[in-house]
Amino acid sequence: MNATEKKSAIATLNKILEIELAGVVRYTHYSLMVYGYNRIPIVSWLKDNAKEGMDHAQRAGELVTLLGGHPSLKIGPLLETEKHDIGDILRESLDHEKAAVAQYYALLKLSEGKSVLLEEYAREMILQEEMHLDEVNKMLRKPGDTKPYNA
Repeated sequence: MNATEKKSAIATLNKILEIELAGVVRYTHYSLMVYGYNRIPIVSWLKDNAKEGMDHAQRAGELVTLLGGHPSLKIGPLLETEKHDIGDILRESLDHEKAAVAQYYALLKLSEGKSVLLEEYAREMILQEEMHLDEVNKMLRKPGDTKPYNA
């Protein structure tokens, strides 16, 4: 990678870092706001997502420093809608995850044919995030509904 490409990759990785950190805050908040009969498994799932977001943020930050950059101290957008119905939480989660996937695709585009390390990292994260998107999509469906939820 040349210097310009490296600078672009660092900027994209920092956006990923910020989005993943926002996910940590978002999923932690959501886990505190769940009420009702299904609270325990949903809270557990949300806490697991917060931990996964922290792991993803850490990996992105490590790559920033590997490339000679400085990890961002910013946190991505945090939207407080004051809506805490499980469906609302899942729809907000879906939007958040789509934003993360878009940044991983941007990194893949930047790194294809230029950095096997970044290319493989982007592909691995796209796989994980798209599987997560599918999981949220399935959670938004009514029982027995096989058609994907369209947000």
